[in-house]
Amino acid sequence: MLRKAAGLPADEIILDLEDAVAPDAKVSARQLVVDALRSGLFAGRQVAVRVNALGTPWHGDDLAALSAIDDDRLSLVLPKIESAAEIAAIESRLGPARAIGLQVLVETAAGLLNCASIAAASRHLRSLIVGYADLASSLGRTGEASWLFAQETVLMSARANGLQAIDGPCFDLSPESGRLGRESSVTAAMGFDGKWAIHPAQIEPINAAYTPPDAAIARARGILAALDRAQARGDGAASHDGAMIDEAMRLGALRVLSRTEGDQ
Repeated sequence: MLRKAAGLPADEIILDLEDAVAPDAKVSARQLVVDALRSGLFAGRQVAVRVNALGTPWHGDDLAALSAIDDDRLSLVLPKIESAAEIAAIESRLGPARAIGLQVLVETAAGLLNCASIAAASRHLRSLIVGYADLASSLGRTGEASWLFAQETVLMSARANGLQAIDGPCFDLSPESGRLGRESSVTAAMGFDGKWAIHPAQIEPINAAYTPPDAAIARARGILAALDRAQARGDGAASHDGAMIDEAMRLGALRVLSRTEGDQ
């Protein structure tokens, strides 16, 4: 599975040491992941490892083993984070030797309530991720209920702190249901930067939903060009395709281009 993952057309490969691993296999799974990372199997790929949660018997050893790997493309996914203080505690265990990127799963009621302060807790944070399964259990909510509040909370907290907002996985693996496509289209339109996949068959639909169409890419490039010309003239506003535009639209255009492979 690790060898197959290395060749998948995903923007990031996430290796799981938490929910996907039985308690009696935690140590061997950690070593397998460390060996794979050191072997160069994922060379040139963005890789994240979901470690076991703070307070579990495996958490400290996970941090120690992974923080010793010198790879700028490696980050840690931290599950069940509920406060900024927990981020500080984890960073203290990682130590000052090497800064490693951190991604936070928002998957408890407390984590959702404290989302804004968590997002501001460290300069090493890269993203917030909606953790639907555990969040549903924490809230007593079914999968069919509205997730808009949780999604908006994660999105706004991420954006206010310069982080990526990542939508959690769709657990419906049936292509006939169309659920994955609907979820991906909605959260992409909301402004999320990506979505987790839990099966290789989900990657293509997610990539399709989150990759801007050619017309949107052309418009974004046109907006940036028009703004650059206006700036060179000393004008505060410009026009593009018959509409007035200003600097406030630059960030949106840049965000569109950041989702295209050639402009990353």
